[in-house]
Amino acid sequence: MKFMTKLTPEPDTKHLIPSDTPELRRRVIIIVLDGAGIGALPDASLYGDHGAATLPHVSREAGGLQTPQLASLGLGNLSTVQGVPPSPSPRSSYGSMALSSPGKDTTTGHWELAGLILEKPFPVYPQGFPPEIIEPFKKSIGKDILGNKAASGTEIIEELGEQHLSSGAPIVYTSADSVFQVAAHREVVSLETLYEWCIRARHLLKEEHGVSRVIARPFTGAPGNFIRTTERKDFALPPPRPTILDWVSRAGKEVVTVGKVKDIFAGQGVTSQVSARGGNREIAAGILEAMLKTKEGLIWATLVDFDMLYGHRNDVKGFARALEEFDHFLLLLHEHLQPDDLVVITADHGCDPTWPGTDHTREYVPLLVFGDRINKGISLGTRKTLADLGATVLDYLDVKGKIDGESFWHIIKSP
Repeated sequence: MKFMTKLTPEPDTKHLIPSDTPELRRRVIIIVLDGAGIGALPDASLYGDHGAATLPHVSREAGGLQTPQLASLGLGNLSTVQGVPPSPSPRSSYGSMALSSPGKDTTTGHWELAGLILEKPFPVYPQGFPPEIIEPFKKSIGKDILGNKAASGTEIIEELGEQHLSSGAPIVYTSADSVFQVAAHREVVSLETLYEWCIRARHLLKEEHGVSRVIARPFTGAPGNFIRTTERKDFALPPPRPTILDWVSRAGKEVVTVGKVKDIFAGQGVTSQVSARGGNREIAAGILEAMLKTKEGLIWATLVDFDMLYGHRNDVKGFARALEEFDHFLLLLHEHLQPDDLVVITADHGCDPTWPGTDHTREYVPLLVFGDRINKGISLGTRKTLADLGATVLDYLDVKGKIDGESFWHIIKSP
C-alpha cells in the first residue's frame, strides 16, 4: 500500500490559498526523519558508533531503495545509498550537518536544529536510577516500582507486565537516551494517573538529574501479547534559552508543530499544534493539515516510525519500506506547496538498525532544502552544526533573534 493512499481523510484542499493571491507569505516546513543519519561523526567511536551509517546500511541490506523523489532532490549526492544514484541536477540545495552538541538523543538533535547547541550532555543512567531519584518518586506516588534498569520498552513490558498486573506497581526504565520512562497497563492505571505520576517525576528530575524527557508509556493486552498504545506522552525539560520557535512566534508569525515536536520543546514558542496520534501516516496527514491553516511562519513535523518502530527494533526492511512510503508522500506534499514555501528534509541523529544494540547512533544528518524561491543544485557541503538550519530559518522568515549557528540563506536564495 502506497503511503499517499493511506492518508485518510484526504485534506480539504479547496481552502488552500491560490498561488497567485497577494496574501501569500513565507513559510518554512521542516520535516525530520527521526533517526535517518547518513554516516558516523568523527567522534562516533566515543559513543561506540564508529562505522554506523543508517541510510547507507539500510539501503544496502534492503537490496536498494525505490525513492525517486528523494533521488531527484539529491539524497544520493550525500552518501552511498544503494538504489539512489547521485543526481547530476538535484532539485534541492543539499548537504549534511554535524551534531555539535554532546550526545545523540532526540531532544539534543531537535534543540540544535532550532539553534541551541548544548555544552554538556543530558544525564544517562545505564545502571538504572539511584536511590535519591527512585525513593522520592515512590513516596510521591505511594507505590513501589518495578524494573529500574536500562531496557527495550517492548522487552521490559513483556518481562514485568504480568507482575505489574498483579501488583499495580508501575514499570520504570530508561535507555541509552536521557529518559525516565513509566509504563503502566491501561486497566491498572488510568491515563490521568499515569500522566500525573510523570509530572511528579518531572518535578523531581532537575539540575544534575535533569533528564531530557520523562515519558508515559501506557500499554494494553495480556501476558505474551502486550501492546504499547499511541497515548504516550513526553514531559520534556524546557529549552534553557530561546530557540527559533520562540523568535518566530515573538515576531507575530505562526509556529505550528505536528506530532511530538511540541513535547520536545515543552511547548515553548508553539502557537498551534496538530495532534497526530500514531505514526508516519498520521503525521504526514498532519503536515498537510498544518499547511492548509498556516499562512506565514514555521511548520515542524517529525516522522517517528523510522526511529521508534524500525531503528530501535533492528528492522531494516521496515525502515526501507517507510522511506519508500515517505517518498510517495513527497508527491502529495508538492501538490500543496505555495511559491514562497521553503521545505527542509533532515534528521536529528542516526538509528542504524544494522548496528549492534538498539540505541541511537551518532551520525551526520542529511540536509535537503527546496522550494520555488530556492536555488537548485547548490552544494552546502558539511555544515559544522545542525544550528545552521535554525539560523537560516530566521533569515528566510526575516526574523531577528539570537541563536547558535550560521545561516546559509545567502547561498541558496534565488536572484
